Amino acid sequence: MSDPKRPRARLRVQAQPALKLGKSERTRAAILNAAFDFVWSHPFRDMTVSSLMAATGVSRSAFYHYFEDRHEVMETLLDMLREEIFDVIAPWTAGIGDPVALLREALAGLARVGHRRGPLLRAVADAAAADERIEAAWKGFLARFDDATCERIEADQEQGLIPAFNARLVSVALTRLDAYTLLEAFGQRPRSRPEPVEEALARIWVSTLYGAEWLARDSSSLVRK
Repeated sequence: MSDPKRPRARLRVQAQPALKLGKSERTRAAILNAAFDFVWSHPFRDMTVSSLMAATGVSRSAFYHYFEDRHEVMETLLDMLREEIFDVIAPWTAGIGDPVALLREALAGLARVGHRRGPLLRAVADAAAADERIEAAWKGFLARFDDATCERIEADQEQGLIPAFNARLVSVALTRLDAYTLLEAFGQRPRSRPEPVEEALARIWVSTLYGAEWLARDSSSLVRK
């Protein structure tokens, strides 16, 4: 059942946000939004094309002009979520300056996205246990963050900002920690507030990568070039 005290989050999918959307784009966006709304209160296994199209007010047959099946809908939502997360973690993965401050900024953004999209993460993670196609999408989703984290750690190691260790293994450990922390905090109701989750993740990431001496501060004397 939905929580009447909490407004339902919307993906507000728009293919071209700066332009007036045509009917075709609006219909595709409506289907994606219907799927996102659906997984707030139902597992993926209960999703049907009919249930999605009933929520859009468009005929069932129109679905197949935009998507092959319900799996493609979920894969599309997961791709959009990946882009959203990469946007908020870009300060750390691509920024220059104080890496601790950049990391804290990225983790704050990650916690906010997790709070908004937790039910989608939960739906995909749960479906992956029994659905091979969703499992492959989930593994691919996580692997992109493994790669980005590993690349950033190795770059900071080269600059002497992070101690020498196996960057790949630590990257996988940290990204899985993020994923399952977000699932636990935001994948069910009542959802946790983003701030404690951000702080918990920051304690682990900052101490693991840059040193526990920076835990009590929002910045450090380290400089990434």
